[in-house]
Amino acid sequence: MADYIYTLETRLSPDQQKAVTLVQDAAKAAGLNLYLTGGAIRDIVTGFPIRDLDFTVQGNALKLQKDLERAGAVVGDADNETKALLLTLPGGVRAEVAMARSEHYDKPGKAPQMAPATIIDDLRRRDFTVNAMALSLNEGSRGLLMDPFNGVADIEAKVIRVLHNYAFLEDPSRMIRATRFTTRFHWPLEERTQARYESGKENGYIEHIRSSSIGYEIEQLAYEDDPHGVLKAYEREGWLKVLNAHWSTAKVDTAGLGALMKTRQQMNELGYTPEVAPAVLYFLTERLGDKDISDLRRAIPRKDLVEAWKDLDSNAHSLAKRLSGKEAATPSRTWQLLSSARPEMILFLAITARQQAVAQKIKNFFTKWRQVQQKIPLPEMTELRITPQMATYPKIANDVFLLLLDGKLRSRTETLKFLKPLAPPPPPPPPPPPAKRGRGARAAVAAAVAPPAAASGKPGAKGKGKVAAAPVAPIAPIKGKSVPAAKPAVPTKPVPAKPVAAAKPVTPSKPAAAAKVSKPAQAPAVKKPSKSAEPKKPAAKAKAKATAKKKKKK
Repeated sequence: MADYIYTLETRLSPDQQKAVTLVQDAAKAAGLNLYLTGGAIRDIVTGFPIRDLDFTVQGNALKLQKDLERAGAVVGDADNETKALLLTLPGGVRAEVAMARSEHYDKPGKAPQMAPATIIDDLRRRDFTVNAMALSLNEGSRGLLMDPFNGVADIEAKVIRVLHNYAFLEDPSRMIRATRFTTRFHWPLEERTQARYESGKENGYIEHIRSSSIGYEIEQLAYEDDPHGVLKAYEREGWLKVLNAHWSTAKVDTAGLGALMKTRQQMNELGYTPEVAPAVLYFLTERLGDKDISDLRRAIPRKDLVEAWKDLDSNAHSLAKRLSGKEAATPSRTWQLLSSARPEMILFLAITARQQAVAQKIKNFFTKWRQVQQKIPLPEMTELRITPQMATYPKIANDVFLLLLDGKLRSRTETLKFLKPLAPPPPPPPPPPPAKRGRGARAAVAAAVAPPAAASGKPGAKGKGKVAAAPVAPIAPIKGKSVPAAKPAVPTKPVPAKPVAAAKPVTPSKPAAAAKVSKPAQAPAVKKPSKSAEPKKPAAKAKAKATAKKKKKK
């Protein structure tokens, strides 16, 4: 099974992801099951841009209005009949939250009888299979795709198919929607759907269209990537006269509309996301009369879109006046003014500005002045420890850019001269390592004070850090005397030895003992004889004389 949650998270913009989380939290707090439905699921599966988010809740969606408004949502319309909210969520995300409902049509063109229902019943009332899908956003079933009419298969086949035979008869606006989808996606109608479409045109189903459906289709034109192409398709099929009797492609400012789409693409590449819907409606109706424009505005359900359309011209005129005054006397001031202006106003004014100076400033804002940012010496700033980790880094970088923009810093040398006083002081030296304690510390001190000859042990010595002792040859005893041994490395307690008679030569004990002593690896320490072990000469002479006298007597 496809991982639709992963696809959802990767296909949505960051603002749209935040919007999903916001609505999800509000529905959870209200205890309502929430589903992402309709065009959002279709666009996620197809890979087309996700224009808006359609949510469906099993319950009264109007209960979420206050929580959503507290979270920053702007309510464009609240329909008490369908229990639906048209919203603009933070980040300019368009969304609709509607109640899951069933619909029953008594006669063509008449408003249906509606009742709360399950999500499956809500999918059953929709127009085309590609729009009759839902993705669960609830804890127990998050990521579960509901596709009872096999809309994914029709997306893969790239066809538009109605759900049932009476779809165009019950709601004639679906014929206008079918034309819009075939133009946008370049997908044909499925064979039986095409036959029912042609039958609906011949039998005049469109005469029974509801006024609310007309307003919805007018609004959807504003969100198309190619509104002029859709408008021409409407005119070819005869639907444009349904939306307004005096509307035609000749009433459209095609040059302004083309420039609008081109400039929007340039702004998108620079990271701006202006809302173009009000400007699209402005150019689509440029040559219509005031009464016809008023009728179109009254029909559109989103009142926030209508207000933005009305204020477009006046807001652009106000911005042009500011750009012509002292507030934009220098390049840096102009940059600051345009950076704080709404992207929609800049976009519209870039196309409609009549003053050459205003148009040139907007052009420089998007092209020439941005190249000045490349002159900021970022490597040298890093060497001066002016890095993004500093709290004042954004201000320093902006000040350097504005001075370069006005020509007050003309070279790299002048720029570095400006930056050096702003550099932070060098960091303090690192603290010394902590002193060692215990046996390791004493060994380190002994190694430091030992002479070089003693410190360098032989390679074959056993034990880490120890110096091997030189082997000591066995010492042969001498008659009447004991030979003192060399001073051992480690002193030991003296052991008294018996005196040896001079007449009897002392021979060493078993030869094997000497062999054991002289091991090549390490010789045993030789004990130092004490003074008491040395024979006393006067006592030995007296004893010898006494012995000689006894022999004479005998």
